[in-house]
Amino acid sequence: MRYFIEVSYNGSNFHGWQIQPNAVTVQETIEEAFNTLLKKQIKLTAAGRTDTGVHATQMYAHFDLEELNLLSGLKVKLNSYLGKDISVKNLFKMNKDAHARFDAIEREYKYFITQEKDVHNQNSKYFFSRNLDFKLIQSATQIIKKNKNFKSFCRTRTDVTNFECEIFDFRFEVIEHEIIFTLKANRFLRNMVRSIIGTILDVGIKKTTLKDLNNIINKSNRVYAGSSVPAHGLFLTGIKYPEKYITHENKI
Repeated sequence: MRYFIEVSYNGSNFHGWQIQPNAVTVQETIEEAFNTLLKKQIKLTAAGRTDTGVHATQMYAHFDLEELNLLSGLKVKLNSYLGKDISVKNLFKMNKDAHARFDAIEREYKYFITQEKDVHNQNSKYFFSRNLDFKLIQSATQIIKKNKNFKSFCRTRTDVTNFECEIFDFRFEVIEHEIIFTLKANRFLRNMVRSIIGTILDVGIKKTTLKDLNNIINKSNRVYAGSSVPAHGLFLTGIKYPEKYITHENKI
């Protein structure tokens, strides 16, 4: 049988989601918890992957398990085992061909900036104190929304050959001294959100013009875009599947 697991995590102490040699990752940590508690080798396939230091309030992954009796109390057991940085929110029974990555139709990221030093949330907000022109930022977000080719905002060393993404929404809100950017798209490339926000901030401080931004997009080369903002302000906040795909009826 196939199951989906919904988790959230603080990425500060992890080298991203995906398993890699000589590094502690979210995927490896959850799989080890499964293997210890179930005495079974469980392999997780996630809706995507987050980089080192990036957080998630909602991530989905799927796994296969035939022994249904092992599911009893599994959510509580996993949360007790995993510690403070990872929370298992839900488990769902799915159709055997359900796929956490390929069936997802939308991902949402939020990036949090504070313009006043915040000593209590310094691991979840990027402190950026320079004055910003929010009219220019608004215009820049509209340019990004209309764009389809994001090669200029993708990590240079990548095995991806398709750089097209459809942006459903790109907006920001200013709440006192905080700025929150929200991006929704059908897919994201590696480092894409952080390099977009870095470039947008360059527009906001008038280091980069709107004409420059269009040229950056057209050049399709990462070297022309702005620096990536730090990972700790970035959160994967939502993954959307087709209607009636994940419901209370199939929740375990």
